[in-house]
Amino acid sequence: QVQLVESGGGLVQAGGSLRLSCAASGRTFRNYPMGWFRQAPGKEREFVAAISWTGGRTYYAESVKGRFTISRDNAKNTVSLQMNGLKPEDTAVYYCNFLNDWSTKEPYGSWGRGTQVTVSS
Repeated sequence: QVQLVESGGGLVQAGGSLRLSCAASGRTFRNYPMGWFRQAPGKEREFVAAISWTGGRTYYAESVKGRFTISRDNAKNTVSLQMNGLKPEDTAVYYCNFLNDWSTKEPYGSWGRGTQVTVSS
């Protein structure tokens, strides 16, 4: 059974930083690319960032490119998202997930509870 536990969210002023972490289990972690997604109030969940099996490749949504950095630790089954230069429009609940397909960034079917990120102006 897949389990995803996100942490590290909080309230931060615009321009600030946060580091999110995700502990993943239920699949052989090192065999899957991983991704971060977010859902703002009243909006659909959207893709944020992805990292390949070994961490050698990363991919970002245009809205976060240059500000966010995704990384993974295959020994600890964790994936992280370093968020710098935060903007009020980054306010959302952030989720991690396994990716079923690197080219489409399709996430696995179930989700964790996410972690709330709120950026004040």
